[in-house]
Amino acid sequence: MGQLQLPTNLEDLIPENHVVRVVNETIDNMDLSILMRQYKGGGASSFHPQMMLKVLIYAYTQRIYSSRQIAKALRENVNFMWISANNRPDFRTINRFRGVVMREIMEEIFTAVVALLIEEGYVKLENYFVDGTKMEANANKHTAVWAKSTGRYKDQLQKKIQELLNDIDRENEEENEEYGDRDLEELGEGRPIDTEKIEKKMQELNERLRKEPKDKKLSKALRKLERDYLPRWKKYEEQEKKLGDRNSYSKTDEDATFMRMKGEPPGGKVWPKPGYNIQMGTENQFVVGYSVHQRPGDFGCLIPHLERVKRWFGKLPEKVIADGGYGSEENYDYLESAKVGPYVKYNSFHLEQTRKYRQNPFLADNLVYDEQKDEFICPAGKRLIYQETSQQRTENGYLTEKRHYECEDCNSCVLREQCTRAVGNRRIQISFRLKEMKKRARDNLHSEEGQRLRSRRGVEVESVFGRLKWNWGFRRFLLRGKQKVEIEWGLLCIAHNMAKMAA
Repeated sequence: MGQLQLPTNLEDLIPENHVVRVVNETIDNMDLSILMRQYKGGGASSFHPQMMLKVLIYAYTQRIYSSRQIAKALRENVNFMWISANNRPDFRTINRFRGVVMREIMEEIFTAVVALLIEEGYVKLENYFVDGTKMEANANKHTAVWAKSTGRYKDQLQKKIQELLNDIDRENEEENEEYGDRDLEELGEGRPIDTEKIEKKMQELNERLRKEPKDKKLSKALRKLERDYLPRWKKYEEQEKKLGDRNSYSKTDEDATFMRMKGEPPGGKVWPKPGYNIQMGTENQFVVGYSVHQRPGDFGCLIPHLERVKRWFGKLPEKVIADGGYGSEENYDYLESAKVGPYVKYNSFHLEQTRKYRQNPFLADNLVYDEQKDEFICPAGKRLIYQETSQQRTENGYLTEKRHYECEDCNSCVLREQCTRAVGNRRIQISFRLKEMKKRARDNLHSEEGQRLRSRRGVEVESVFGRLKWNWGFRRFLLRGKQKVEIEWGLLCIAHNMAKMAA
């Protein structure tokens, strides 16, 4: 495949600073050998992959995301005619290129664009502003599979299977002599069962039915197991496999998780929608990193997101700036271990700045701590004595510890109503490690550099999300499956970066 020849009769129609020229020149300056390797040659001649990439990215800068609309623009829009060198791939070819060819190389293409931005001095991998947003998947919101419901249905089915088999066993004299009043070992009451055990039991019942072909009750029970219980059991096992550690998924896009979308009232009766949690990092309003997650919460996504950025560029940015949704012990520990400047808020950061918070002596953070005795002292002078230490693992496997303290006696305390609503004595849980990490984060955020970065965060990543979702109207994915969703978002980020370069 040689160099693309642009149609000369269209050359004078395109302004020099137009975004289509920026897309064209930027991709011409990129090393696209990894894209060329996707084409092994032979067969019918194909459209030039460099041209296809240009068309896709330029289409996204023009808010055209549908393959049919892109194919239409190639026939009608002079800018598309120019950048495609008058080639006119149909919508199937465009869709295949986006969903199949780009699947293996999306990360490499994106990192090549960022490398070009670094080379041109647009970004330096210095200040990394990260935030997340929920994006609706291309899935039916009425096709939810919930983990709780699957578990409940499976438990109910297990009881029915056990009751059916126990009813058969009670009528079998030989097994009564062998087992007495006990349940069968394979499917004992309270024991977990699986498809293999059910199928093994069905084989035993088939053998018995061959010996007793006139046993109508046994025949009916076997039919019930084979036609109803076993298929349902397999279905629930398959659902659990697809769920993994998620609480839900959609039948029309099994990678999508049901979550509340931004802008919906938290207390309102709004049905969650199938979607993805998009994490994105920017510098100078250029997208430097992105990742797609199936969990709704942001704090568990930061480390996988940064690990991806590290894999792409061989290092982490010098400073990470994020809002209170990321301020956890796990994330602080990761950033400190990686020697990254953590300018990450925690959920109570702004609340701590208020006079009401600082002057409330009953808050756990404001209680006096006797380090020598390892006890807290409440405003009434009573001591909260250490009881136990509990451990908890996060979704990423990080182990946290909390120390539990309980007041010696709250019954006769005159300040009880102001201090606690607990039935018994007041109890508090403290993570001293997290408390120390919050102090270091607070010092960073209140420093001169911290205040400067905090003031910029709102106009950095949030403005990029605003442009993509509201100005460009991309509020719902067109493709299905996590891999294809990552392709779509990657193309959108590349298009944003090139449009900003043109601006």
